[in-house]
Amino acid sequence: MFSHIWARALAIASATLLLSACKTFSPDGGMSTVAAIAGQGLNKSVVRISSEEDASLAQGEVARRLKAPLSADAAVQIALLNNAGLQAAYNRLGIAEAVMVQASRPPLPTFSFDRVSTSIELDIERQIVASILSLATWPARSKIAGVRFEQAQLRAAEETLRVAAETRKAYIRAVAARQILAALNSAKATSDASAALAEKLTQTGAVNTLDHARRQVLASEMEAQVTGARQQANATGERLTRLLGLWGGTDVNRLLPSALPPLPGKSRSLASVEQEAMDRRVDLAVARLEVEALARSYGLTDKTRLINVLNASGISKTQKDKGGPSADGGGFDIAFEVPLYDFGRARVREAEQRYSEALNQLAEMAVNARSEAREAYGAYAATRAIAAQYERDVLPLRQTISDQTELQYNAMQVDAFALLEAARANAAAKVASIEAKRNFWLASTDLSAAVLGGGSLSQEAPSLLAADASGTASD
Repeated sequence: MFSHIWARALAIASATLLLSACKTFSPDGGMSTVAAIAGQGLNKSVVRISSEEDASLAQGEVARRLKAPLSADAAVQIALLNNAGLQAAYNRLGIAEAVMVQASRPPLPTFSFDRVSTSIELDIERQIVASILSLATWPARSKIAGVRFEQAQLRAAEETLRVAAETRKAYIRAVAARQILAALNSAKATSDASAALAEKLTQTGAVNTLDHARRQVLASEMEAQVTGARQQANATGERLTRLLGLWGGTDVNRLLPSALPPLPGKSRSLASVEQEAMDRRVDLAVARLEVEALARSYGLTDKTRLINVLNASGISKTQKDKGGPSADGGGFDIAFEVPLYDFGRARVREAEQRYSEALNQLAEMAVNARSEAREAYGAYAATRAIAAQYERDVLPLRQTISDQTELQYNAMQVDAFALLEAARANAAAKVASIEAKRNFWLASTDLSAAVLGGGSLSQEAPSLLAADASGTASD
């Protein structure tokens, strides 16, 4: 009788303890971390669309922003609300939360009922079986699952940063392509007018055949360049359309500004960029959590290496004789298995090496992240200097050369070939200046990605834990 009461009290106490430690689903589905990083790093809002109301609000915001001229910030915000691939990443975060909640559940007792009837007696055996080892390691496994969920949150944030960076770069390329097309169209109009005038003057004998051919070939070359620029503008517009998640009914190119923004007045410093990368890189945060999870797993493996399975059965038996009084009995049946060959040493060694591997990979990622920040800053500083030099020196000088050549041509001091070459070089300088400014804004976006993560230079922290903690403890 005493053992029966003790078993019942133990079961009730264990159940109360286990249920009190179970995790529940968060109100925002784990999006708080993603929203915080997007808010601090991008100054943008994010939402996981999980209802018709969410979808309606997101579509309303997208439609409102598409009614106005599209800025880079507006394009990024549309992508964060409307990109289906990003929503899929948020769905994966929801899956990770469900796995965490499930992993936080304690190992429940197993109830088995055996009924045996004979002519003499009826036995009803109620057996409560619980794995002591699973119960003992459950808090550690639950913490590991929590770390995994934190990793999933950071990976969702990293995907948010990646989509934002790709959208901003696509926007910059689309605006630059549109600006280049406009510059080439202007140069083509001038060359067409010059070729048409040369055609008339050739008929009167005022222009020789050589000058006429030179003007015609310039007009033909400019037309070919315009065709290529128009295709590039369409391609970059489609790339932006895909990232914005638009079905195609909206012509994005019509919403874009005619030119890239001017260069910023102040440049960032290398020292601040390096430190910011060490403090804010999302992939480094994911790797740190990987090390933490592996450390917990290693400790769990080290503590349980000698015991593979340990089951305790609380048995209560009621024996009832037909026509007679009942008799109660109870007790415990404990069974355990010990590995016969390696006594867990191989498993401990494996966990130790995986933990050391994670540490070394984290160190490598930190070195690479700082180097990538320096590399991105180098590109940022160089492209800024090049774009500034084009604006400050090259374009004014090219315009001066073009104007002076035209004056000399009107004074019959140079021939038409010199005039055409000056016009060609002036048009090429304008295109090169636009490309230099485009390269700077792309480098600026890459620098932000190198600091925050989510860009082309960032690396996703690999999962080095081959099996979860439950597998480590019970295999």
